[in-house]
Amino acid sequence: LPPCACRVFCLCVHVRIVWICWQGLTPLLRAGLKVDLQSHSSASSFPHLEAKIRQTHSLARLLTSYAEQLLQEYVQHQGDPFGLPSFSPPGLPVPGLNSPAPTRSGLPTLERLQLDAAALNSLSPLLDTICHLQADLNPFACRLLRRLEDASHQSRALGSAVEVVLGVLGAAPGPPGPHPILPESPGVFLVKLLGYRVCGLYHEWVCCTEGDLDQLMQEGLG
Repeated sequence: LPPCACRVFCLCVHVRIVWICWQGLTPLLRAGLKVDLQSHSSASSFPHLEAKIRQTHSLARLLTSYAEQLLQEYVQHQGDPFGLPSFSPPGLPVPGLNSPAPTRSGLPTLERLQLDAAALNSLSPLLDTICHLQADLNPFACRLLRRLEDASHQSRALGSAVEVVLGVLGAAPGPPGPHPILPESPGVFLVKLLGYRVCGLYHEWVCCTEGDLDQLMQEGLG
């Protein structure tokens, strides 16, 4: 082909590639997600983004199941009244970390994911502390101690994975929350109650993260 014809052909191919990328990103833009278009200038980048979101969602779904098992295992080793059907634990505040607020449902998906990542990162050291406290109370509860240790690592891993997704979509991770503060020299019952509360918070936030990632896929990848 003459040089002029080659330039026209290359230009047409380039326009076609850009059009394919734009078609793939349009649902994300309609959802109001701040996608960095410059980072998606090739036809292969959108499938990579989709795969990353789905991978993180699969991790959250797996950890939801693990968090349920952790809570059940924890209760089994605390004795009465924790194992009684009528047991209704008093609300124990953990300064610096709360349950997911009901009002969060009105926030954009990315803002909810920012809250998820911050909570998961805060939970990791809390779970470490509960593991150490339980090692004193239940030194032979090897499976419980292993689950608590794993949960600490998994919480940090999921929080980091969510932050990566946020970064790819052009949304900076939210500011880190205050470091949770635990009471000094708590009694035995308070130690047990505190662990129950932290395990419950872990389950709540992992469930929220799974739901928010599912919503992200429906909005941006449907």
